[in-house]
Amino acid sequence: MSLRRLVLVRHGESEGNSQQRLIGSGDPSLSKAGRDHMRAARAQLAGQVIDAVVASPARRSWQSAQVLTGGAPIRLEADFREIHFGRWEGRKVEDLAASDPALYQQWREGAPGFEYPGGELRAQFRERVERGLARLMESGATSALLVVHKGVIRTIVEALLGQPLEDRDRPVLGESLILTRVRDGWVIGSRSSNPPGIPTPAPIEPAEAA
Repeated sequence: MSLRRLVLVRHGESEGNSQQRLIGSGDPSLSKAGRDHMRAARAQLAGQVIDAVVASPARRSWQSAQVLTGGAPIRLEADFREIHFGRWEGRKVEDLAASDPALYQQWREGAPGFEYPGGELRAQFRERVERGLARLMESGATSALLVVHKGVIRTIVEALLGQPLEDRDRPVLGESLILTRVRDGWVIGSRSSNPPGIPTPAPIEPAEAA
């Protein structure tokens, strides 16, 4: 496996106001605020070297990748779609506590047996995300940028590190996490891990002033 670095970025705010609503299978466009999120992320990631850009088929994902990279070619990975939230799709988070108080409490507490009502089973979601990750690892890329969804990022991190992110609210919109492969596995953080003989991919260029 040649993959040695993953730059994971959560997409920016969507027209559906994904800061306040659960938007899984829905497909709203990236909002103006979301474009600002991606410009800020681009400034933070300037200089990171990448040779593959991957997004989900959702517009908020691939449109974020376009802004973040300045129009680099993007590979769409269907298995990196966000989980389907069932009857919670499109609902405001603040409304769930009143309409489904018991389920809402289980969700916020991260109860092991919790499932989204009428939604995609979490085991099936993990299985397909890991399937997409396996394809990426077999692609020949050495340093990949994934502009995807919160649930997808958390699933990838847990699969590679063997433990979940401690803060259940991370990553926030536009936040980036960098995973590096070292001798004993994967770690969070950017490290020099390219051995001699692996070419250096192209860097992310700083964003132009808006």
